[in-house]
Amino acid sequence: MASVHSGAVVEQGAQFGEDVEIGPFCFVGKNVVLGDAVKLHSHVTIVGDTEVGDNTEIFPFTSLGQIPQDLKFDGEASTLTIGKNNIIREHVTMSPGTKGGGLVTTVGNSCLFMVGSHVAHDCIVEDNVILANNATLAGHVLVEEFAILGGLSAVHQFVRIGRHAMVGGMSGVEQDVIPYGSVLGNRARLAGLNIVGLKRRGFSRAEIASLRKAYRLLFAEEGTISERLDDVAEMYNGNQAVMDIVSFIREESNRAICQPRSSHET
Repeated sequence: MASVHSGAVVEQGAQFGEDVEIGPFCFVGKNVVLGDAVKLHSHVTIVGDTEVGDNTEIFPFTSLGQIPQDLKFDGEASTLTIGKNNIIREHVTMSPGTKGGGLVTTVGNSCLFMVGSHVAHDCIVEDNVILANNATLAGHVLVEEFAILGGLSAVHQFVRIGRHAMVGGMSGVEQDVIPYGSVLGNRARLAGLNIVGLKRRGFSRAEIASLRKAYRLLFAEEGTISERLDDVAEMYNGNQAVMDIVSFIREESNRAICQPRSSHET
């Protein structure tokens, strides 16, 4: 049922699905569960209560399930759950959850984690997300579906990245990023909508035009954000994409919403 290289170490108790491949110098801990057709190239370490979904491919020097990089962690039982059809490249690290965040870190399906990317404790990464080389998530971050994080970007703890959003390379993200938004900068500021991503995902010209108009209204300098949200919600009540943004902004969050640079800033 599994092809395990003679140079790998697999502890008794680890569970495998069908057609699993474990390459040389891998280490698989006793509480690990690997789904069907999971492939570990050489030098992969998976420990703790970690589950990896079907058809996920993991490249050398990846480390999954080691204790969180959180000084408050006190050895409590916690899990790391990774979905199906993911590609996890070299030197990626992912940590399980902590008592302060529900004791679970969750990664969805069909994601790509490029070299050196990091998913910290208690993060939720939804489906079809891409983390480019050395993109890093601090603890308790939510990344919604189809979001892309550019290389060397860093996301502050408790930040939310909305669906279909784009974080530019080398950006430091301290505030929530709206769905469909695009942010960049040393301390990231909202730079508009992720138009390239929307086109790639098949959004129509009409849908993109509506998002553009709603974006301009939401982030105009007149009035308060609450007033502008009400105006946009009334005007675009039947538009799912626009209402995604409205609902995202209205949700309770530990962080403020990332805003565009104002006309008064240099």
